[in-house]
Amino acid sequence: MYGVNAFHTLRVQKYLECFHLPLEKLQEISARLKKDFNRGLGKHTHHRAAVKMLPTFVTATPDGTEKGDFLALDLGGTNFRVLHIRVNEDEQRVMKSQNCAIPQEMMVGTGEQLFDHIAACLGEFVNSQDLKGQTLPLGFTFSFPCEQKEIDKSILIRWTKGFNCSGVEGEDVVKLLKEAIHRRGDYDIGSVAMVNDTVGTMMSCGYKDQSCEIGMIIGTGTNACYMEELKNVKRVEGMEVKEGENRRMCINTEWGGFGDDGALKDILTEYDEEVDRTSINPGIHTFEKMISGMYLGEIVRLVLVKLTQEKLLFNGETSKALLTPGTFETRFISEIEKEDKGVENTKKILADLGLTSNAVDLHIVRLICDTISSRSARLCAAALATIVNRIRVNRKLDHLKTTVGVDGAVYRKHPNFSEELQDMVRRLAPQCDINFIVSEDGSGKGAAMVTAVAQRYVCILAYSCAKINIVVQKKI
Repeated sequence: MYGVNAFHTLRVQKYLECFHLPLEKLQEISARLKKDFNRGLGKHTHHRAAVKMLPTFVTATPDGTEKGDFLALDLGGTNFRVLHIRVNEDEQRVMKSQNCAIPQEMMVGTGEQLFDHIAACLGEFVNSQDLKGQTLPLGFTFSFPCEQKEIDKSILIRWTKGFNCSGVEGEDVVKLLKEAIHRRGDYDIGSVAMVNDTVGTMMSCGYKDQSCEIGMIIGTGTNACYMEELKNVKRVEGMEVKEGENRRMCINTEWGGFGDDGALKDILTEYDEEVDRTSINPGIHTFEKMISGMYLGEIVRLVLVKLTQEKLLFNGETSKALLTPGTFETRFISEIEKEDKGVENTKKILADLGLTSNAVDLHIVRLICDTISSRSARLCAAALATIVNRIRVNRKLDHLKTTVGVDGAVYRKHPNFSEELQDMVRRLAPQCDINFIVSEDGSGKGAAMVTAVAQRYVCILAYSCAKINIVVQKKI
C-alpha cells in the first residue's frame, strides 16, 4: 500500500477532512452546548431552546439503603416488558420478567385499547408470580417524547416509532395506565414513577457506584442526563431553594436536538445534510444524526458512493445495493474495525453488497469507517465534557470525581468507540476524574431504582412527620 497506493490514499483523506474535529473545535462545540444548557434551563428561554433540558423530578440517586420488591414496566416499541425486581443492600435481582407483544392494529387504535392491553398483561404477570394482594410500587419506562410534570405525571407530546393511538397525545400516561388497571378491578399497584431510559441507566449504575450522577446512551439514538443544582432549574415553578441548600434534580438533556437551531452548521458535511434531508424528521435531532447508530451506517454508505463515483474505490463501479439507502448497516462499521477479523469481515460485507474489492479498497473502507466512528466518539466526548465541567463549576470544586453510567449498542459493541470517547473527554475536562460503568438493564432495573429511591424519601418524610407529631403531642 505504498507508492501510487499511498498517493491514492492521500486523495481519499482529502475527502475525509470534513469529518476531522481537532481539540480546539471540540472545545468550541462544548462552549456552544453550555450556552444551550442554560437556555434550556431558563424560565423564559426554555420554550425555544434546541436542547430541551427536561426536568425529571428525580431528586436523589441511590445511597445503598434501598430495599424491597418492585414492578417495572418497559414500553418503547412493538413489545413491552413486565419485570418483578427485588432490591436489597447486596444486589438488584430480576425475579421474573415477561415480554408482551403489541399487535400492529393496536399501535394505531385507541389509547384505551392500548392501555387495557398493557393492564391485562401486567395483571397476568402479577397473577402468575403470586403477587396479588401486594400493592407494589411500579417504575414505568415510557420511551416516547413526554413533558414530565411530576415524578408520577407525564404528558405525551407526540407518538413515535410507528405508534399513533388516539386520545393519548396531550394526556397523562400514568393516569391512563391507572385508569386501565382500575377498569379491571382484580389487582392494584402502589405509587408509579415515570422513568426516561437515560435516567434509568444512571440509576441502575448508581446502585453499583453511588458517585454515578450522569447517564448516557449511545445506541440507535443518543441522550444524556445528569444531576443539576435545583437552584439553576429556573423553568420549574414552586421549587425554590433556600440559601445554603444543595438540592438537586436529574435533568434529561435531550442533547440529540443540539444544532437544530443552526449551532452546528459549520461542522455539518454534505453527507450529514443528505442524511437529514432524506430522514423522516428533517431539521430535527441534528446532533443525534451525526453520531448515533441509526445514521452512522448511512453516512458511511454516502461516502462510499461519492468515492466510487470519483473512481477512488472499486474501480469506479458501484452496485445496486450500495446505491440503495439503508443497506450499509451501522453494525458493519464495528465488524470492519475489529482488530483480528476486520479484513475478512470487510471482504464479506463488500461482497454481500455486490462489490468487487482489492487490498487498497479494503484499506480505504476501513479508513472511512474509522473516520466516521471517530467523529461520533469525539462529538459525544465534547457533549459529555460539557456536563462534567458544569457539575464541577456548579459545586465550586477544583477537582471533580464522578461516574457515568452508559448504555447503547454503539458504545457497547464498537471495538474502539469507548476508548476514544473516554480519552477525549479527559482531555476536554482535565480537572475531572471520570469513571465509566456499562449499565445492566437501565429500563428495567433502573426504573425499579427510581421507584426505590422515591419510596425511601416517602419513608423519611413519614418518619419525620411522625417525630414532629410526637413532639407536638408531648408539648400539649
